[in-house]
Amino acid sequence: MLVRNGKQIEFSCEVFPPKRDDEMYDIFKTLDAIKELEPDFVSVTYGAGGSNSKKTSTIAAYIQNISDMRSLAHMTAVGMTGEKLQGMLDELSRKAVDMILVLRGDRPRNMSEEEFEQREYRYASSIIPEIKLFGDFKLFGACYPEKHPESPTVESDIAYLKNKVDLGVDELITQMFFDNNKFYTFMEELDKAGIKAPVHAGIMPITKVNQLGTSVSLSGSSVPTELSNLIAKYSEDPEGMKQAGIEYAIKQVNDLMNNGVYGIHLYSMNKSDVTKAIYDAIV
Repeated sequence: MLVRNGKQIEFSCEVFPPKRDDEMYDIFKTLDAIKELEPDFVSVTYGAGGSNSKKTSTIAAYIQNISDMRSLAHMTAVGMTGEKLQGMLDELSRKAVDMILVLRGDRPRNMSEEEFEQREYRYASSIIPEIKLFGDFKLFGACYPEKHPESPTVESDIAYLKNKVDLGVDELITQMFFDNNKFYTFMEELDKAGIKAPVHAGIMPITKVNQLGTSVSLSGSSVPTELSNLIAKYSEDPEGMKQAGIEYAIKQVNDLMNNGVYGIHLYSMNKSDVTKAIYDAIV
């Protein structure tokens, strides 16, 4: 828990399962390093269509039971079946993981367009009622300060978000954004819509030149001139880009904390050194 101007602010970060089994030890070492920062929770991503579901639950259990931190397991609706959902919930419950980030998820590469259109659970909201019926899980939902790329309007996106909260989502985590003004405008829209769920601001440090293109294509986040100028300036200087990206993230986080944000959620790409550098600068 961070404190700024007398206000407590939650601090959390995200890790993702490695593609190879022999790299699992590396993620455990990363988590051991993150533990020293005493985050309020650590979230674990879930592969497209559940491709990493076993690794997700294993890492979530390590966070919760070995590292003694609170664990937030991602769960995607796409590719999910009723039987698979019940199995995942039972496994998380047995491993004492009681927080879930509910997502629709992207279409897996091996899923045809027809299969995607005929999927059993169409949206994150489709599995929320079943999770609530299963047991006492605390549910988180995703939100987009610049609207979901597939939403036709901001208004429709906010309406869909309100539906998720009404169905039982307790807290929200934003997609990455690089312009804090977009976040502040978004928070005003939530207030107008009567959405009272606490919001964790999702911040991704851009520490590699090619990272930005991939991130923006997935999130639909706009890129401020200041950040694009950094990319251009350090295009041939990897270490300079890493430090500039960390400093940009620190600047974002400090501004958010000074303006009363509820929580900071770092998309730290399994980089404990980046997470620690940012944390040390904002404490």
